Amino acid sequence: MTFFSRYARTAALLISCFFVWACENDIKDVNNFTKRQTGVEEATDVTSFMSQEGIIKAKLRAPFMLRHQADTRNQADTPYVEFPRSVHVDFFDDSTKVKSTVDALYARYKEAENKVLLRDSVVVINLEKGDTLRTSELWWDQEKEQFYTDKPVRIYQIDKTIFGKGLKAAQDFSNYEIFNITGTVLTTGNQLDSL
Repeated sequence: MTFFSRYARTAALLISCFFVWACENDIKDVNNFTKRQTGVEEATDVTSFMSQEGIIKAKLRAPFMLRHQADTRNQADTPYVEFPRSVHVDFFDDSTKVKSTVDALYARYKEAENKVLLRDSVVVINLEKGDTLRTSELWWDQEKEQFYTDKPVRIYQIDKTIFGKGLKAAQDFSNYEIFNITGTVLTTGNQLDSL
């Protein structure tokens, strides 16, 4: 029995050494494992409704959406939703009739600020008046229900086109203020079809 127990002890010692050696951790591996990575959720063919007091105010559609979670270890990091392949928004009046639309090739919704950055070929159309805004970048403040930008803008109306830099407008584009008008071109007939 002593012969067997000596081999058993030796085998147990070797197995223990193997497990201790196999369980050695590199500090980089430990840090990478414990580091909280920001999660990203994906969605396709997105349709979302925004309402106030039970009344639908807007309908958002996008072919692709990314929702970025905040890194809990970084207090400056805030969650946001990204629409990298275009976004379309219909704004409704109180009788749920589409009053205006917004289109952009890219959008980023900052949840903490309740603001949306619209970029790349931004177009806002007021369907009642026929006015059309075109710009490269536009902010949409959902709490104030308004758009604003400091970038160059073009506003196409039935009888003229206004060029300027910087703008503040109601989110239904019913009224707006251009901060620095750089030019106005009078038009005849409906030339918007060629745009």
